[in-house]
Amino acid sequence: MSGGGTQKSLRKALGAIKDSTTVGLAKVNSDYKELDIAIVKATNHVERPAKEKHIRAIFSAISATRPRADVAYCIHALARRLSKTHNWAVALKTLVVIHRALREVDPTFHEELINYGRSRSHMLNLAHFKDDSSPNAWDYSAWVRTYALFLEERLECFRVLKYDIETDRPRTKELDTVELLEQLPALQQLLFRVLGCQPHGAAVHNIVIQLALSMVALESIKIYSAISDGTVNLVDKFFEMQRNDAVKALEIYRRAGSQAEKLSEFYEICKSLDIARGERFIKIEQPPASFLQAMEEYVRDAPRASTVRKDQETKQVVSEKLAAPKVVLSIEYNKAPEVQEEHPPSPPPPEPVKVEMPVVEPPDLLGLDDPIPNTAELDEKNAMALAIVPVAETPPSAGPNPANGTTGWELALVTAPSSNENATAASKLAGGLDMLTLDSLYDDAIRRNNQNVSYNPWQPVPMGGPMMQQTAHDPFFASNAVAAPPNVQMAAMGNQQQAFISSNSNSR
Repeated sequence: MSGGGTQKSLRKALGAIKDSTTVGLAKVNSDYKELDIAIVKATNHVERPAKEKHIRAIFSAISATRPRADVAYCIHALARRLSKTHNWAVALKTLVVIHRALREVDPTFHEELINYGRSRSHMLNLAHFKDDSSPNAWDYSAWVRTYALFLEERLECFRVLKYDIETDRPRTKELDTVELLEQLPALQQLLFRVLGCQPHGAAVHNIVIQLALSMVALESIKIYSAISDGTVNLVDKFFEMQRNDAVKALEIYRRAGSQAEKLSEFYEICKSLDIARGERFIKIEQPPASFLQAMEEYVRDAPRASTVRKDQETKQVVSEKLAAPKVVLSIEYNKAPEVQEEHPPSPPPPEPVKVEMPVVEPPDLLGLDDPIPNTAELDEKNAMALAIVPVAETPPSAGPNPANGTTGWELALVTAPSSNENATAASKLAGGLDMLTLDSLYDDAIRRNNQNVSYNPWQPVPMGGPMMQQTAHDPFFASNAVAAPPNVQMAAMGNQQQAFISSNSNSR
């Protein structure tokens, strides 16, 4: 026992040191010195309820007459105090301050607290809070978590109902079906959190927990009264509901019956603990089972529609009625078909003429589409080209120059005209030979005897012996082994004939 008492005394001393240190820092660094000091003293480590003067100092700072910045700072200071502590007494006393502010301060504090929770992580989320400093602290920590859940659900219920269930008069008697189906589940969920605040273990006899539990028990009376009034209103409208709404209403009615039984047990525990002394708890009565059975039978036979669809159908019928004159006018316009003259049917529209676009063929670059020439015409043209036609006497051309070796078809290719108009005709000999042909045969034989290497009949005859070199370079030397084209050969024969005639005339 002495060891446990010493440890408890040590924890109290450490808690007192922390509180005094926090108060000293608030006096030096804070712009809201009085508010910070009041918060620290109202939520200190002492395991007793806070003094009323410190709580009133906090309430004066968050009243409707103070600037919203002061209210926001107070909420932030309480949230910081709640998030940093690991002591059950500090956490529970902070929650008590918030709970009393929700009950005793104007509704603007509700809105500021909801907006703070939206902008930041919710300050009442203590799902992971625990104080393992002692075995009793475990039981205290468990109740602190359930108490925080109740306060969080209380804010959510205020958001749905748009009024505070404790400070305002319940309005569930005047609600319609849609509002009842929305608000009654929120009230039943809040009552579920109330039933969760039942203490266990060492928390049953803790004085701070009993203070907070008394406020919860007092609020449960008004919560259940609002649920009872709403349930009666819902039952009056039940047998006129569509099936979807009737199913929701039946579930609400069943849950109200089960929660009424649990709430009776909760009130018995509160009476045994002398909680809410001097208050009279309401008497809970269970609904008859026969009525519940009749409701279940109605749900099975109810029409399958909802009030929302019914409202939509009503709006649709009204819009159709407003649009009815347009329909009447169209009927009157078409009601006398016999007066209208019969017109012959219009001829069918002519079929569209398909215009075929000409196919553009690609150009024939290789000449594959040219017509095939006639063979007889080609032979006749070639014969006319090879014919020797006598022309007027022309001045003699320069003879071959055997010195540079340019006597042959190469010289004729350079100097001869492109046509054979300048060729001179010679008298034909017996056997169809003329002098030009005969001379060419002689020259060819002499060339072959002198030089057997080349087979080109137009190669010039060397003038000297084998040791004699050419005096000039022949530009056509590389083409001596290639036969000349026929037209060039004919031109060369004409030049040789002229040279032969001129040589004969000079010798005479």
